[in-house]
Amino acid sequence: MVKNKIYVLVGAAMMLGGCSTISGWFTDEEELEIRRLAEIDMVFTPQIEWQEEIGDGVDEYFSNLSPVAAYSKIFAADRAGSIYALSPDSGKVLWEQDISTDSKESKLSNLYGMFPARIPAKISGGLSAAYETIFLGTENGEVIALNEADGSIKWQVKVPGEVIVPPAIDAGVVVINTVAGVLLGLDADTGEVKWQNESDVPPLSLRGVSAPTAANGGAIVGTATGKLIVNIIDTGLTAWEQVIAKPVGATELERIVDVDSKPIVFGGNIYIVSYGGGLSAVELRTGQVVWNREYAAYQNVTVNGNTLYVTDNNSNIYAIDRRNGVELWSNTVLRKRGLTAATPIGEHVVVGDKWGFLHWLNQADGKIVSRLDLGGDDEDEGIYTAPIEANGKLLVKTREGDLNLISVP
Repeated sequence: MVKNKIYVLVGAAMMLGGCSTISGWFTDEEELEIRRLAEIDMVFTPQIEWQEEIGDGVDEYFSNLSPVAAYSKIFAADRAGSIYALSPDSGKVLWEQDISTDSKESKLSNLYGMFPARIPAKISGGLSAAYETIFLGTENGEVIALNEADGSIKWQVKVPGEVIVPPAIDAGVVVINTVAGVLLGLDADTGEVKWQNESDVPPLSLRGVSAPTAANGGAIVGTATGKLIVNIIDTGLTAWEQVIAKPVGATELERIVDVDSKPIVFGGNIYIVSYGGGLSAVELRTGQVVWNREYAAYQNVTVNGNTLYVTDNNSNIYAIDRRNGVELWSNTVLRKRGLTAATPIGEHVVVGDKWGFLHWLNQADGKIVSRLDLGGDDEDEGIYTAPIEANGKLLVKTREGDLNLISVP
């Protein structure tokens, strides 16, 4: 009888308050304080134009898997290996390709062989589009090229190390950066390895690497040892390297200086930030440091005009003059909410958080002016990669695989 009373009480609480109330019972006060969002004056109301479920999403795994808009389509994938092409107007699936593989294993999950089982492809590096091709990489150390028109596989090659960041493509070369510290240049038509470079990986580093940038004849990448390196994209020869952050401290944890952000090339300079603390502007041609400021981040730096936007390790957002490194404004209201990088769109920048909320900030002063709940305050529906700007609208994908196209008035 006592047990029945407990079940009734719990059931009533769930009906009255919803699952978030129940989860709150097991959350400490510090996290509850972070999860409480202050009321804002909504200047405009974002609209979800369509939503499409993309497989099983990425679940709780670390992932850089992000959609891409190209060739009058939207391309998206899930971790298991399903890749989709969708119509930008309606979200309708135009084609689907599954690169997972068959499994003959008999276990409870497939009722001991009664149903077919699949081995996940573990897509995390991608998606990238160029030369009428979609490029992606996997945690299994594979790089795959798909025809953008129908999803057919053009080529598939094995590389040394996990590929967990999107490839960069230019001058007929696909640049791949792996967790093992190996940077490769692959022929975009065939997947053949044109060149390969290796860099040191310290005993302790973040689960992540710098996504490469291919521009101006160079393959540009940050390293786990705090360096920025430019290689000649045709040959892989190193043009120059520059130290962005130096290890300090007595322990390996304190000495982490990973450069996990993607280098941004703009106006003759490269902009890059280190997890260990160092936002730098570096001359593309010479490798000379123009300025350096003490910001620590693993998310990508973004740029719009003369302003850089940085989401730091504690989810503080900064606007910085790219010409001199002067801070223009900061916003600490969303501190520790696991924010994505900031995406400039119109007069605003947009960030997502790990509980599934999108936040719009004024580019002029950093004030939050709008908000949209995509995840129901649930970490399973968190936003794990930065929103993608596509023709003045936003593509946003949640952990469970919901792809949303969002517009604002």
